[in-house]
Amino acid sequence: MSNALPVADAQQVRRYARELARRHPRGLAAALGLHALAAAAGLVAPRLLGDLVEGISRGVGAVTVDRVALAIAGFVVAQSVLVRFAHLASARLGERVLAELREEFVDRVLALPLSTVERAGTGDLLTRTSRDVAALSRTVRFAAPETLIAAVTVLLILGALLLTGPLLVVPCLIAVPMLVAGTRWYLRRAPAGYLRENAAYSDITDGISETVEGARTTEALRQQARRRARTDADIRRSYAAEYYTLSLRTVFFPVAEIGYLLPVVGTLLLGGWFYLEGWASLGQVTAATLYAQLLVDPVDRLLSWLDEFQVGGASLARLLGVAAEPADAAAPPDRRPVSDDGRLAAHDVRYAYRAGHDVLHGVTLVPRPGEKLAMVGPSGAGKSTLGRLLAGVHAPRAGAVTVDGRPLSGLPLAELRTHVALVSQEHHVFIGTLTDNVAMVRPDAGPAEVRAALAAVDALDWAEALPDGLDTRVGAGGHPLSPAQAQQLALARLVLADPHTLVLDEATSLIDPRAARALERSLAAVLQGRTVIAIAHRLFSAHDADRVAVVEDGRITELGSHDELVAAGGSYAALWRSWHG
Repeated sequence: MSNALPVADAQQVRRYARELARRHPRGLAAALGLHALAAAAGLVAPRLLGDLVEGISRGVGAVTVDRVALAIAGFVVAQSVLVRFAHLASARLGERVLAELREEFVDRVLALPLSTVERAGTGDLLTRTSRDVAALSRTVRFAAPETLIAAVTVLLILGALLLTGPLLVVPCLIAVPMLVAGTRWYLRRAPAGYLRENAAYSDITDGISETVEGARTTEALRQQARRRARTDADIRRSYAAEYYTLSLRTVFFPVAEIGYLLPVVGTLLLGGWFYLEGWASLGQVTAATLYAQLLVDPVDRLLSWLDEFQVGGASLARLLGVAAEPADAAAPPDRRPVSDDGRLAAHDVRYAYRAGHDVLHGVTLVPRPGEKLAMVGPSGAGKSTLGRLLAGVHAPRAGAVTVDGRPLSGLPLAELRTHVALVSQEHHVFIGTLTDNVAMVRPDAGPAEVRAALAAVDALDWAEALPDGLDTRVGAGGHPLSPAQAQQLALARLVLADPHTLVLDEATSLIDPRAARALERSLAAVLQGRTVIAIAHRLFSAHDADRVAVVEDGRITELGSHDELVAAGGSYAALWRSWHG
């Protein structure tokens, strides 16, 4: 859990809730007003019944009884109409608030540095985008309006009790100490418990996701028992976390049940005594008892939804916590302009995925503007890590990566990607048309520009051969693309994005060598004059490069042209001879 995304504190959650209320003053006022009117309409019937009981004890006529009955029926109908519109107003307000929450969460997630997402793992982020959003949706749609209704109703009922007879409020106060003590006990423990519960669920999601994605590897290495043990351990932690919150509810709910029933019993007993002593009339006692009975439902809803608020509050804290994740570097955004041919440079950079275990050791690399620089070396030597530092995905632990003298980590993300872009061997096809997939990096790009980008990576022929050409829907549920086609699509995006520096991390690894050779030649023509840093295992890329950097054990051990390094007879020469057999 040390790599999990942060969680907002209670103060941040309350501040955000107040901000949401300030954004919708009219909707909130309309919902409150309608609920108040509905609650007020519901309070008339007990008072009328109390007056009716008092009148009957004094011998009123049948006509008066009929009038009171009609009046009660009228107020019941009015309350039903008001409740209907009050619920509608609350639902509309809740949907607007929920839509804003979802949009803001997506913006926060998209703004996260890629390194942050990689450290946290997919489970935590998936749980926040699914389970936490769903929990918060239930809170906003149901818990918030129901609590609003209940709170307004309780206040109006207490007000009606005071008007009926101040002494008759006393029985309702009997349960206050019990409810306050039980609620405080619960609130001190529930928020942390629900946060642990959600975090444990993230671990389950992360573990299952890894197991599914690596199913073939798990089977090949006969690691099924180990994966099952991991899943069982995650489930045990989740069970313990859920058992804890359940145990809180098994204590709190019975206390609450007793607490909101005491006023009814107290009003009957003390009200009868008050009547016998002449301190209250029979009508007042009747009305007060009915009001105490009316308190049961809203107080019950208040306490029941309180638990839902703890779930929703924990989910909101996790959603807001995404925005609290700091960037890799603490440097503030640098707003100075960067030239179109900005010089990228890495000076004495060090990087560690785990504290105390550097994978790069004082690397200095200064690509020349417009050159093609190949990085080669054995697997695990640090090539991809260095490429990610040069692309601004990671910030160095020590040293600096700069563009025109400015720290790369200080550039706003949107500006950074117009200067340096990374294309790795990983790829993704988004749901939409083929044109949408290419043009997503430049939504204003026209059809001719999209076709030119596809042609540049030798993808136009097969793209036009699809059932609907470039308008064919691809991605999940759409026309399937091969891994090689998906990789060409990623490269076409890169061409359209048109940055001055490109980092290609084995970007053609899924294409057969002959096709990859042709593709790289096509890219070379398109990318003429741009700085290209290519990380590859296929040495023909190094042969065509202006310079070659050999990375071994997190250091650059050789740097020069292909011919120079072959003549030097070092590591690169040995790799070249081995590759040629």
